[in-house]
Amino acid sequence: MQPTLVGQEPATLNEKVADFLAQRRIAVAGVSARRETTGNLVYRKLKKDGHAVVAISPTTETFDGDRCYPNLAAVPEAVDGLFIATRPALTLELVQQCVAAGVPRVWMHESLLRSGTSVSAEAVALCLDNGIRLIAGACPMMYGSSADFGHRCMRWMMQLTGGLPR
Repeated sequence: MQPTLVGQEPATLNEKVADFLAQRRIAVAGVSARRETTGNLVYRKLKKDGHAVVAISPTTETFDGDRCYPNLAAVPEAVDGLFIATRPALTLELVQQCVAAGVPRVWMHESLLRSGTSVSAEAVALCLDNGIRLIAGACPMMYGSSADFGHRCMRWMMQLTGGLPR
């Protein structure tokens, strides 16, 4: 993992991604024991990459043998960032939880061609108003040495078409 930026805010998308992925304890909202979701895939990738991952799901008690928490307030230890892979209607509520819990980083998922997104304009504004470091789009599956060929291709396509967040 890369070191956290000290004394400066990340300016570019790559710096924001490096900062987010440099964190040790990351919560993932949107895991499900009933069906395979983006949240499940990202949870497993982050765990495989060595992060202490916390599952957030109000309807699931355990995921892959790990305890799930219904919301950020129920998590016993502070988290360094929250990855959101839910419907946009839930994103604002999750960001409100971040503000209340003092979570300093949020990554809202958005897939290729924006066919599946967690980005909510209200939630983006709330992050910005509260000094939360934000990535509003893209996916952690596209970054890092463990990114598979398909996700690296998606990143390349999104970069080419201007689909990556700033």
